[in-house]
Amino acid sequence: MFKIQTLNKIDPIGLKNFPLDNYEIASEFSTPDAIVVRSQKMHDLELPSSLKAIARAGAGVNNIPIEKCTDKGIVVFNTPGANAHAVKELTIAGLLLASRDIAASIEWAKTLIGKGDEVPALVEAGKKNFGGQEIRGKTLAVIGLGAIGVLVANAAQALGMNVLGYDPFISVKHAWKLSRNVKQAEGMESLLANADYVTLQIPLSAETKGFINKDKFKMMKDGVRLMNFARGGLVNNEDLKVAIESGKVARYVTDFPDEEVLKMDKVISIPHLGASTAESETNCAVMAVDQVREYLENGNIVNSVNFPSAEMERNGGVRIIIANKNVPNMVSQISSTLASEGMNISNMLNRNKAEIAYNIIDIDRKETDPVITEKLAAIEGVIMVRVIQ
Repeated sequence: MFKIQTLNKIDPIGLKNFPLDNYEIASEFSTPDAIVVRSQKMHDLELPSSLKAIARAGAGVNNIPIEKCTDKGIVVFNTPGANAHAVKELTIAGLLLASRDIAASIEWAKTLIGKGDEVPALVEAGKKNFGGQEIRGKTLAVIGLGAIGVLVANAAQALGMNVLGYDPFISVKHAWKLSRNVKQAEGMESLLANADYVTLQIPLSAETKGFINKDKFKMMKDGVRLMNFARGGLVNNEDLKVAIESGKVARYVTDFPDEEVLKMDKVISIPHLGASTAESETNCAVMAVDQVREYLENGNIVNSVNFPSAEMERNGGVRIIIANKNVPNMVSQISSTLASEGMNISNMLNRNKAEIAYNIIDIDRKETDPVITEKLAAIEGVIMVRVIQ
């Protein structure tokens, strides 16, 4: 029986994918096999030795101690693309909010309450204060062409915008989905110099923190409109304030406001609604649960942020999974250890990601002696061993 601990409220439709005859689900467990989480911060939580996997029902994993998990052999999953359509729709709404002074005009209209028959005339007289521009024919720069970036680029192009895309690491899968009318920018400077609108669709990391800063603002047109529906921290707040005050940035729309941003003029702050749709929460939960099940039951890894992708069909016998440091001679030592116990390998898969290697090994046996786990774990460099009967 696998124990699944939930942090935050996880969509019940997704949790139903855990069969009750083999899974127990609760918000409190002292020895969980896996954790399914949304936004709760886990950096200060103790990670029990029983923990094998953490699944984030969403794309960002800032709330999970990735390095600590890797050292303990805990596989961390996320659900890229599950909330892509929800974020795409809000980003398109952000485009329109940045172009037309919709938010301010709505607030102004409320001030007319109590004016009675004067309201229509006051509306006609006041609307000139909330003019804007159309997005059709304008140029949008999409930075990051992952699942969300591709959808945003295609949608903006369909709305009549000229779209420039920039992503030096775009995958073949996402490239196939990108409209042929979306043009590839030659570099960051030419991308920003030609853009009337800029949208960020990249993850937050040590390399991308403060990605939009004074140097990037210098490359942009005066009066540019900037949108951030990706992650807080991608835009340097101090440099943004200067850019707004100088007129370099006409409008900043973000789904990740903080105290500094909330105080700025010409900023539209949305309270992190990107993935807050019923459909998105269901999709994220279903994907997270399915990935955890596949790992716990078969050792297969899909969409991990700290372990390599690895999938292999079962042969009906015992399966051994091993994580180790990505150093020479590990496969040889593992094979020799299994051979010393008279175990014949019927199939084997070895994958690596950065400093971690991951092995799936199928054995021509229906069961194994527990001593083999101890011997494999004793090999220097091995981080985790698990036997799946």
